[in-house]
Amino acid sequence: MANNSTSAANHVHNLPKTSSRCITESFTATHDFEVTNYLQLDGMGVGKFVSSGTFSVAGYDWSIWFYPDGVSGDCDGNASAFLYCVSQAKAVRTKFTLNMLEKEGKVKVTDRGAIECIISPPTYTWGYSKFIEKSKLKSLSHTTSGNLIIRCVLTVMKEHRTDEVTQPNLADHLLQMWKDTEGADVTFSVCGQVFRAHRCLLAARSPVFKAELFGPMKEKATPSIKIEDIEPQIFEALLHFIYTDSVIDDERFKEDKSARLQHLLVAADRYGVEKLRVICEGKLCESIDVETVATTLVLAEQHRFKDLHEACLEFMASRKVLRAVMETDGFKHLVTSCPLLMKEILEKVCRSD
Repeated sequence: MANNSTSAANHVHNLPKTSSRCITESFTATHDFEVTNYLQLDGMGVGKFVSSGTFSVAGYDWSIWFYPDGVSGDCDGNASAFLYCVSQAKAVRTKFTLNMLEKEGKVKVTDRGAIECIISPPTYTWGYSKFIEKSKLKSLSHTTSGNLIIRCVLTVMKEHRTDEVTQPNLADHLLQMWKDTEGADVTFSVCGQVFRAHRCLLAARSPVFKAELFGPMKEKATPSIKIEDIEPQIFEALLHFIYTDSVIDDERFKEDKSARLQHLLVAADRYGVEKLRVICEGKLCESIDVETVATTLVLAEQHRFKDLHEACLEFMASRKVLRAVMETDGFKHLVTSCPLLMKEILEKVCRSD
């Protein structure tokens, strides 16, 4: 019985662990609405207001509405102030304060506490019906030349969301091991840039690396293996795929994407990384355009990439498209480097007419 209990406890301990996280984001901003010449607003009428300019917080637009004679007849000689959601959102959870300040914005005339509310239809407003006594405003106007400030400090709480907290997987661990060069036992010098890696992993992922590192032709007593015909960024992308089974997501690699994919395709083919070769060929087939189709077709012809070759011919099967392609530098390169391709292109155009 004791052994069974221990076995069950170990089993529970070894169960995969998952977790999630509830996230509630909030955004806070301050807006000052300056009211000048208040005495000229006094007497404009109950229910009439002046509004601030629109300001944005958390993707919603807002405005301050100030009623010098009150929002309604039961305001008992008070001015009113409200926060208005201009965006007409369904419902917005907020926390805000509205306070009157002297013109310099340093001294509070009111000391209103924060309001926590959900601003929603049909009014889209919330605030203070009895914001400040009109008699107090008139007195202040004489000392501030009629200029006052209504300051709004607004916090908007976005709808909460629940995210899964992912645990590091094998690819994450291998990528970190590569970056840390922990246990690395082979060095490559690629056009002067050094990369350290792990022989066993390279051999497991690439038959060419396997032959190079463990076969009869393996490098002996060589401090580093020199590679001069692959760009460092392309070799880095190749290693990244070998360690993670995913194509590198790097801003540098997104520049001149088509050309870099072409180079990575050639590298994948050279080292026998078949999955990467298929991925690169597929991406190039999807991204063919007028400017790149000619150079891509030359690449496909030289390295016998059948699917890419056919995709390029299909793209140029229209006379209109072919005329545009013929204006590019890539087409001039095609004519000089692979003139026999012209026959295939013309045959494809004729069949499509």
